[in-house]
Amino acid sequence: MNSINNSFTLLNRRSDPGGASDFTFLLEQFADIRIMRFQVPGFGKLSLQQKKLVYYLSQAALCGRDIIFDQNGRYNLAIRRTLENIFLTYKGTRDGAEWQAFVVYLKRVWFSNGIYHHYASEKFLPEFGNTYFNVLIENSDPGGFPVRNGQSLSGFIAELTPVLFDPAILPKKVNLAEGSDLVLTSAVNFYEGVTESEVESFYKEMIQADPERPLSFGLNSGLVKENGKIVEKTWKIGGKYSAALEKVVTWLEKAAIVAENAHQQATLEKLVEYYKTGDLKTWDEYNVLWVSDLESEVDVVNGFVETYEDPLGRKATWESLVNFKDKEGTKRAVTISENAQWFEDHSPVDSRFRKKQVKGVTAKVITVAQLAGDCFPSTPIGINLPNADWIRKEHGSKSVTIENITYAYEQASQGNGMLEEFVLSEEERALSKKYGPLAGNVHTDLHECLGHGSGQLLPGTSTEALRNYQSTLEEARADLFALYYIMDSRMIDLDVLPSVEAAKAEYNAFIRNGLLTQLTRISPGKNIEESHMRNRQLIAKWCCEKGASDKVIEYVQQDGKTFVRINDYLKLRALFGELLAEIQRIKSEGDYDSGRHLVETYGVKVDSELHAEILARFKKLNVAPYGGFLNPVFSLVEENGIVSDVRLEYPDDYTGQMLGYSECYSFLPAWQD
Repeated sequence: MNSINNSFTLLNRRSDPGGASDFTFLLEQFADIRIMRFQVPGFGKLSLQQKKLVYYLSQAALCGRDIIFDQNGRYNLAIRRTLENIFLTYKGTRDGAEWQAFVVYLKRVWFSNGIYHHYASEKFLPEFGNTYFNVLIENSDPGGFPVRNGQSLSGFIAELTPVLFDPAILPKKVNLAEGSDLVLTSAVNFYEGVTESEVESFYKEMIQADPERPLSFGLNSGLVKENGKIVEKTWKIGGKYSAALEKVVTWLEKAAIVAENAHQQATLEKLVEYYKTGDLKTWDEYNVLWVSDLESEVDVVNGFVETYEDPLGRKATWESLVNFKDKEGTKRAVTISENAQWFEDHSPVDSRFRKKQVKGVTAKVITVAQLAGDCFPSTPIGINLPNADWIRKEHGSKSVTIENITYAYEQASQGNGMLEEFVLSEEERALSKKYGPLAGNVHTDLHECLGHGSGQLLPGTSTEALRNYQSTLEEARADLFALYYIMDSRMIDLDVLPSVEAAKAEYNAFIRNGLLTQLTRISPGKNIEESHMRNRQLIAKWCCEKGASDKVIEYVQQDGKTFVRINDYLKLRALFGELLAEIQRIKSEGDYDSGRHLVETYGVKVDSELHAEILARFKKLNVAPYGGFLNPVFSLVEENGIVSDVRLEYPDDYTGQMLGYSECYSFLPAWQD
């Protein structure tokens, strides 16, 4: 990579402004993306030891950046470095529509960690031609391109060009279309030379030493065929991604030294052991330690965690999220978690599928300090981990609501016109403005803390039984749990919500999103691909259909525009409970066919006429439907060689941060063959 004169000088850093009134949350928009910033309130109140811990964990997080690019597609690292070399060294004119299209394309690649849309999963194509691409190549530093060993630059470009410009070449990162070979038709870089049936057979033949505590086979490995034999290649130090993981471990070891307590130190040391060995039993041991650490204020998610990007729901992408506890916000979450057994006992699901004893459900509101891997630049607003069902059952789970992120979204969306355009009545708009942010956070609390942690599998049911529908159905189960209970009077009794009107605001928002506004994220003529979006439409459409005779939910036409209106909130709550019971049954029994029917019938197809209308109305608002964030910058302050403080600064230059990361945290070779 060419030097860019200390990339971090490009970040245009600004010190903590202290409050929202003088802080710009929304920075820029391009394509369908808006770039925002988030604040890290409370960082200054941490002890020096805690600040250093945040710094070291943040460095560990950033060192894994290359991994997610490679996981998202085998050409992504080479493409990113090619585009960056052009951006930094191109000698031609840097104005005009084609150059601007090139810059937007590079920004999209940074945002999506590759050439596939971060949400829709489809390959996005450059809005400039391959002729112009050749002009860019010819007028840029030839030594800066990541050419394969023994390959000429012309051969390299010839290999890369169809990947970039041909819509038929590797068109989709994750294909979930029914009837396809999901492995062969997905470009995600977990498999090479194997079919869906071969993958299924490979893991079916692996024997669990302890069926009651099954290992997550395949979680941290790729599966390839070499000389006719299927080989599993583990992601660990000494294996694939070693160069990046070595750097991650270096910083984790520094973090362990300044851990808040002995338990946290042991947890971080176990994570280091896992990265060194790749042993899935060690991964489980780490998760048991992590979930039982209830005293530490600073916390981290770091590892190959979520399986949304594997069409078979088995292999995990790398992510990290560094955070510390929001003590005031956590009071609400603690109230909910302390009543976990009550919620489980009163769930509308069959008693066979309820946990008789809910263990270790802990919830907190957090302030995120650093995002990385599959959590950056686009990030979740809540997390519930670990994912292994047996660990949840025996040791519990940690649930978090990321309130400084939801606050940033709220601030960046002020006055964007969405409520005025898509909400039918002034009464509904008033409810949204008064209760929407609180109700949304409580929904996240319930979804993450209790929804994902609720229920149990029947003995002998595999966690992979639902295969490509697992993620959608699990998100639906958690959302339905939250929707069912947010309308319960118990929420008011516990002083979590001020009134039932807040619950109505959340019902309005969820149904409106599931039936209307999330369609702004779908291209014309396309189906819904992403699991969370499938889940939301599944719930909304199922309830709309099942409540049609009573007009529980109805579409309303006004001034040539389509709106949705809830006429009976209590009947809608009953429908949420009915669907929750069915989806819990499907999961508990591993009923693949019923799960497939629900998702394919309600969660995938889009009404083309309604879709066209929604897109036309949305276009007038000039609002990007997707958002992501810049990270804050932490740096050590030293006096006489001793760390005396950790400085927090906020960048406002997206391009500068991306180039800075590529300069300072590029550890993997462009080609991972």
